[in-house]
Amino acid sequence: MPLLKLHGNDLSPALEEPLHEVTLDDWRENPTAHTDATALVLPNAQSLSDIKCDLNGFSVVILEFPTFKDGRAYSQARLLRQRYGYTGEIRARGNVLRDQLWFMARCGVNAFEFSAENANDAKTALQEFSYAYQSCADKRAPVWRRRFDRSVAA
Repeated sequence: MPLLKLHGNDLSPALEEPLHEVTLDDWRENPTAHTDATALVLPNAQSLSDIKCDLNGFSVVILEFPTFKDGRAYSQARLLRQRYGYTGEIRARGNVLRDQLWFMARCGVNAFEFSAENANDAKTALQEFSYAYQSCADKRAPVWRRRFDRSVAA
């Protein structure tokens, strides 16, 4: 699967760096055995409430998207960015669909393991929406805020 990374508003193919992945359960069971781990893999059922201290030292957090209908990893991404202040790479893995890329990026995902047949379409998926209606982890001003600011300035 090609790896696509988000840089600003541009999505481009990236070289896959060799990662030493570890699941949260394995990390907590024996952290000394995984001192060279660079990526933490989180299942979408994982609660993040007690994970803050485990984020130190991981340059990549991989979130699992098992099916189209399961949106828990969106919440995980947003919590990682906004509540826990994670600034590293958040990578989407699994059932990553073209129509979801914009929403994943809004929640804080900035790397995508994307199926080869849809990778060419991915770049246009991020440019299909001009405005957002709610605030999110990407810090874009929602359209209502822009309208309000414009009316106050007038």
